[in-house]
Amino acid sequence: MNTLFPVYTLKNECHDCYRCIRECFVKAIQIKDGHASVLSGKCLSCGRCVRACPSNAKRIRNDVGRVKALLGRREKVFVSLAPSWAGVFEYPAAVMVALLKKLGFTGVGETALGAQEVSVATAAILREGGQKLYISSACPVIVDHVRLYNPRFTGNIVPLASPALTNAKMLKDTYGQDIRVVFIGPCVAKKTEAHNHPELIDTVLTFEELQHWIKEEFGDMEESRLDTTEDDGFVPEFSHEGALYPIEGGMNETIKQVGIHDDINMMTISSLKMFDKALKSFNSKKINKKIFIEALACLGGCVNGPGISGNKAVINITSGILEKIYKREKIPLQAQTVVEEIYQSTPIETREYSLEDIAQAMQKIGKCSVDDELNCGGCGYPACRDLAKALLSGEAEPSMCVSYMRKIAMKKADAMLRCMPSASVIADSDLNILEANDMFMRRFCGDSYEFFASRQDGLKGTALDRIIEFSDVIMSALNTGRDISREHFPVNDRLYNISAFTIEPGALVGAIITDVTRTEINREKIVQRAREVISKNVSIVQEIACLLGEHMVETETLLNSIARDYGASDGKGDNVH
Repeated sequence: MNTLFPVYTLKNECHDCYRCIRECFVKAIQIKDGHASVLSGKCLSCGRCVRACPSNAKRIRNDVGRVKALLGRREKVFVSLAPSWAGVFEYPAAVMVALLKKLGFTGVGETALGAQEVSVATAAILREGGQKLYISSACPVIVDHVRLYNPRFTGNIVPLASPALTNAKMLKDTYGQDIRVVFIGPCVAKKTEAHNHPELIDTVLTFEELQHWIKEEFGDMEESRLDTTEDDGFVPEFSHEGALYPIEGGMNETIKQVGIHDDINMMTISSLKMFDKALKSFNSKKINKKIFIEALACLGGCVNGPGISGNKAVINITSGILEKIYKREKIPLQAQTVVEEIYQSTPIETREYSLEDIAQAMQKIGKCSVDDELNCGGCGYPACRDLAKALLSGEAEPSMCVSYMRKIAMKKADAMLRCMPSASVIADSDLNILEANDMFMRRFCGDSYEFFASRQDGLKGTALDRIIEFSDVIMSALNTGRDISREHFPVNDRLYNISAFTIEPGALVGAIITDVTRTEINREKIVQRAREVISKNVSIVQEIACLLGEHMVETETLLNSIARDYGASDGKGDNVH
């Protein structure tokens, strides 16, 4: 079996939006280094996070390659096709079967046949059983939710395998135990179910995987291009009322058609949230009749499953299913194929933390008192204390608290503004001051500095043009969206370097103003001193040059005199020049 869990995360595509945590009812998500990953030990494979992820980082494991490998072995591979196919694919049944055969499958059976057997067997249990509460076993997400998170109700699950597993057994009983079975439907959790029952189902494809495969093999194939024969029908036979299963309330409808006693109340509950809420306050002592709950993890039923494919409206999918249902004249009271399964509870171990541990974790996200607990849900958890527990369990990070990170960012920004040696200011589109540091107030508020410095909001709300004379420079940056710099800008008896910049185009603008008066004065002094030194050096050089000139003349005269005297002594004085 593919070792990759049915739901996983592409970390490079994951952004810290925490939407998957908000959508995950059991919080089976771990955040590490800003990226989310699925905790397989806690995950129910419901697929809600896949649908919710805005960056498409949550993925469903693709098993098309595994199916192709099965087909490549030239073994007999049959399909158990979920009844919701009729609303997703707009082909007639013969075309759908022919298409799957063209992909390499030996035959196609309807999961709805297994559903019919489950309904007959469930009706018998309800008639004969002595329990007050029964929970359907058709939805693997619901089954795992009970086993892991509501273990005290595990014994209330109807002891029957799902319709998919039942149909797989029917196919094996009919065509041989050595055949391979691939389930195709809208459910991600079926991949986990198949992993737990490899003796019945080899692997699972979602409708979305199937559609991609069909397009890969045949392109945008038209129905007319596919030839069908009399053999292109569902095996071993067509289904009837079992095709109602993917519709909310469909299972209850089929059980009623089988026949039950009046002492049984039939209920339908869809969505994990509503199902969990129903169980939490359940009191068997206050009911007089048996209760059977058709429990579905997906709101509206399997027609709203995460692998349903495309954006087709649930109404259209449901309509397509209803149009292809054929009722039986007589429904047997005894199921021919039954897959019994006794479900075992395997509760998730939850560590209890002391109030002191929780308080310390709360301090890491800036929650030092009850008033600090906003319970805004921005981190994905419903309450700050839930985030604190996740921090203690290593499933979360302090940076997930949006309000805490905002406070930290504001403190950092305030510290930088406060300690900045230059004057700084931030203004809105009307040039009303939003932020101004102490140096700005000192430079430009004059005698009013003490007044504004004593205010909690400082200059906030004050018109910038009433404080400084060069607001037009900042306005230009706001209007153009470009950074503008002015050097040695004179204001009264001072010189400033001004850097105006856009923070939010057309909405927020900032400026850093540096007093360079002293620097410029020092620079002028240095230039003047340099000029004096240069001038003096030039004078010295000129004086040296003059002295050197005079010395050269004297030297030349002396040498000529010596030469004449030497020449006269040897009789060659006339040849000396």
